[in-house]
Amino acid sequence: MNSTPEQSGEEHPAGREVVVSLSRCDTEDARTVFDVLATGFASDHPMGETPEQTSGPRPTVWVTTVDVSEPKADATPARLTAPVTVDAQGGYWAVDRLRTHLTGAFAVSVVGTAAGDQEQEVRLRLQSR
Repeated sequence: MNSTPEQSGEEHPAGREVVVSLSRCDTEDARTVFDVLATGFASDHPMGETPEQTSGPRPTVWVTTVDVSEPKADATPARLTAPVTVDAQGGYWAVDRLRTHLTGAFAVSVVGTAAGDQEQEVRLRLQSR
């Protein structure tokens, strides 16, 4: 018998975090998406930080982790130079909260999903409104 109390998805640390990755987009668009996330949630990328482009034959992938458990502020509309594809991976509740936040800044459409027992991965397409 396990004496450890169970925690719901939104209380368990892993259930609050979403790993967000962007690739094949302009550096400024990556910054815009990361700034929208940083205005709403605790993030490992500070507001205004410009992601660095790497050189070489492979595409650059920018990754951040956000804690969606305590929203700081609602998102406001933001401009992108081109559509951006976002991959978000985390618990169902956390990914849904992240998607809801992004809809305050962008037109968001779900491009694809992969579901697991306790986590999901969602591919979103963001566009300026």
